[in-house]
Amino acid sequence: MSDDPSRCRAPVDVRRAGGAERLEDSIAVEMPVALVYNGISHAVMMATPADLEDFALGFSLTEGILQAADELYDIEVREEAAGISVHLDIAAQRFMELKQRRRSLAGRTGCGLCGTESLEQAIRPVASVAAPVVADGAIQHGLEALKWHQPLQRETGATHGAAWCNLDGQVRLAREDVGRHNALDKLIGALVRRGFVPREGFALVSSRASYEMVQKSASVGIGCLVAVSAPTSLAIEQARQAGLLLVGFARTGRHVIYHQPAAEIAPVFHASGG
Repeated sequence: MSDDPSRCRAPVDVRRAGGAERLEDSIAVEMPVALVYNGISHAVMMATPADLEDFALGFSLTEGILQAADELYDIEVREEAAGISVHLDIAAQRFMELKQRRRSLAGRTGCGLCGTESLEQAIRPVASVAAPVVADGAIQHGLEALKWHQPLQRETGATHGAAWCNLDGQVRLAREDVGRHNALDKLIGALVRRGFVPREGFALVSSRASYEMVQKSASVGIGCLVAVSAPTSLAIEQARQAGLLLVGFARTGRHVIYHQPAAEIAPVFHASGG
């Protein structure tokens, strides 16, 4: 794999009024990434081939394949002719549970519902979390800082970002991917590797807040999710069930709180034109 697998160059024709120009553009790489558990391929995701160890761990935790990081014994990233495979050596008990799950799972997509057999199985129970107190100013500070932690997005315009901010809104860690779920899984994997404390910050994503994003956050104890775009109705419902602080439409000078646990009342900020 190259030193910079997340981007490539491609010739493009730039058309403007009065003429055209032949240039080279920077493109975000998207390719199939297979997650292989104890020798058995479980999922193939379309992803940006960077930070794949973080991605594999984050996905394994947020999808309930692993319950703790120490159940992952070894991980190896291999280049294949058709893409990349990430081989994970996991605890025997978790592998037995995964095989049992596979017997009733006909397929898998990034949205996670393909192969589900009933309405009752469609939505997994969401974990309960302890929501931190996050001030409005911290959310705005994190939002302003996010763009400086998305170099691939600035260069290509094609990726999502997920960042971990402390309670002052300082971005401590960030990951990027062409897929919003993947970016969050990468961030979660990186955080868990570093022994993060959920109540000491919040997750900030450059996408909408779907129910999967709430599920993934809550699965590792993240108690506050801030999204640049809107949440869905199910995301709000899941946030209420989890006790998660959910913020959407986070833009400069304005954001919307869709669920705030009653005990966690943060200071209100005032911005002209907001």
